[in-house]
Amino acid sequence: MNLPSIFITNIQNSFGEAGESFLAGLPRLVEIASNQWGLTDVIPVPDLSYNFVAFAKRSSTPVQDEVILKIGVPDRELKSEISALRLFDGDGAVRLLEFDEERYMFLLERLFPGKTLAAIEDDDERTHIAADAMSKLWRDVPEDTPFIKLTEWFDELKKLRPRFNGGTGPFPEKLVARVEETLPRLYAESSPPCLIHGDLHHFNILYSQRGWIAIDPKGVIGPPEYEVGPLLINPWDDFLNGSNTKVQTERRISILSERLGFPRRRLLEWGLCHAVLSAWWDMRPDGTGGGYSLRCAELFAGI
Repeated sequence: MNLPSIFITNIQNSFGEAGESFLAGLPRLVEIASNQWGLTDVIPVPDLSYNFVAFAKRSSTPVQDEVILKIGVPDRELKSEISALRLFDGDGAVRLLEFDEERYMFLLERLFPGKTLAAIEDDDERTHIAADAMSKLWRDVPEDTPFIKLTEWFDELKKLRPRFNGGTGPFPEKLVARVEETLPRLYAESSPPCLIHGDLHHFNILYSQRGWIAIDPKGVIGPPEYEVGPLLINPWDDFLNGSNTKVQTERRISILSERLGFPRRRLLEWGLCHAVLSAWWDMRPDGTGGGYSLRCAELFAGI
């Protein structure tokens, strides 16, 4: 199987030995999925990142469906995604057609034309669309389901100071201290936790035959206000190239506050906390990386 080098590197760097095992067994998993679900013409998407995703055709009566096959490294997040898709049941999210939790692979409807929210030039318009997409997905906290808790994500930041011998390394001390001080208050003041997407940004909202649809939910239990965080730092890399990103951010916050009913300051603070967490996730073993997210955090801190 001919896989992009960047995909192989991402899997190896992110998952270590489990990633190596996944890559070695991937051709066999694709074969199993094809036999199990009647797939033909399995073609990987051109921009593979951290999961194997492919276009495929599924034989059915009386027509042949075009579908998406997704296979990932055995990981808690992938099980959370499957559970979220099952619960959403196509309401505001891509439809889950088949799944095999033991093999961490599943089948999704293919969305046509599949244009991402990033393709829209007017930022106000796409922020309104994102607000609609968010509110369609939020659900009461289900019982006995393997969803990720937002508190678990932010607990990872507790490793930051030990990593840098009590300091903050390339992270500005003022930003880290502000997040440490802000998070407890944010949890206390924010809305009760519910099931949220967890990664709802411009590339995870697609236009389709059913309107604007969310894909790739993380399936997170947390305050719905957090949902704006990934949106505020996207489109990735392009966002900070705008002519006046401070004004753009303020516009986004105003629209989201009005549409979702949350205080502006609270949304901005969740955006700041998410940006620092995102930078921590992007930190490489050699201490580099995370610069883009930190620049976003600095921007939010100055508003």
